Amino acid sequence: MRPVPRVVIVGGGFGGLQCAKALRDKPVDVVLVDRHNYHLFTPLLYQVASCLLNPSEITAPLRKVLRGAANVRYREGDVAGVDFDKRIVQLADGDELHYDHLVLATGSATNYYGNEEVRAHALGLKDLGEALQLRNHVLECLEHASTAATDRERQRLLTFCIVGGGPTGVEYAGALAELARLVLPREYPELSPSSLRILLLEGGGRLLPMFVPSLSTYARRELEGLGVEIRTNTFVSSADDTGVVLHDGMKVETATMVWTAGVLPNDPLHEKPERLPVDDHFRLVGTAGVFAIGDVAAGHDKRGNALPMVSPPAMQAGRYVARQILDPGTRRPFRYRDKGTLATIGRRAAVGQIGPLRFRGFVGWVVWLVVHLYYLVGFENRVRVLMRWGWYYLRLDRPIRLIVEAQPARDSRELAGRESDRPTDR
Repeated sequence: MRPVPRVVIVGGGFGGLQCAKALRDKPVDVVLVDRHNYHLFTPLLYQVASCLLNPSEITAPLRKVLRGAANVRYREGDVAGVDFDKRIVQLADGDELHYDHLVLATGSATNYYGNEEVRAHALGLKDLGEALQLRNHVLECLEHASTAATDRERQRLLTFCIVGGGPTGVEYAGALAELARLVLPREYPELSPSSLRILLLEGGGRLLPMFVPSLSTYARRELEGLGVEIRTNTFVSSADDTGVVLHDGMKVETATMVWTAGVLPNDPLHEKPERLPVDDHFRLVGTAGVFAIGDVAAGHDKRGNALPMVSPPAMQAGRYVARQILDPGTRRPFRYRDKGTLATIGRRAAVGQIGPLRFRGFVGWVVWLVVHLYYLVGFENRVRVLMRWGWYYLRLDRPIRLIVEAQPARDSRELAGRESDRPTDR
């Protein structure tokens, strides 16, 4: 028998990492499993896609974050399944991890709402690979547009369609508009800045529906001032290599459709893309010793509303579950503390609401900067991002414009040289 309980945490995102850090130096043996060896600060992912930040500035190696914690280890791997009866996490490479407590914190993935045509032609903005792919694609569109044989093809390459008027869509639309405004006049003299078209589509009646209407109106006005075309109550019905078709039959010829219209839980049990049922303590219903937190869990606030699929609930749940593991049965039901919502629109423009407080414009932008720097993992990353933002503010430049094609990583089984003789319970 193990001298201390074994805790397996699946997912190194906001919730999983907070849980692991809360269990640091406690009387438990912790294994944090993730397919990536880094924690990704997803709120700034759009700045990688829009050529402002480097990937290394919004990521933190998990082994470095957990360095010095003798009872916490990182394990690279994909979860293939969970045997709840035997309390075993099965990994895709054949390894098995035994647990006394299991925390599922696998986050979310892009939701295409079953539209396979959209999935085949859309560019996502949910993980680091997608952000780099989008950055490469946009820069390639500018290069090809500069040598396009016809005006129609040039216009298609310079038309960018963003689907989803939530924070990610709004932030990326503003960043893309500023990228075009700063870069095209200086470095693409053969392209007219006025020929670039950014179309932001939202299925609801207004942008940023989680904000109060006045802030949504402000965000729309600022985006339109940057040249972004906005259409609300608009849905994409289909897509092909030449563009997208809207629900009213209108065809938008474009080479770029960025999909930020929704997310769905990344189900580690490989059953169906629904949030896992949990009780008020984030214990998975119908199992023993298993918790689910973050986007994958169907948690509720004190009013009975589903917790939003954003980072603050996941972080709070991660710390709460860690306390529950260390002191089971004595915890009060989880109560989510809403710390507000922020979204930046561009340079010196942002919106925010924290409780009864409302921010917009320059004040909202400063609040947005401070909050994101505070939650960014790693002091070194905070310094580098602050310097990058300062350079951008003073020099009006988007300096990271390399078109780099990523090569796929070698399969872990190939690297190991064997498949079935690896030790288990690592």
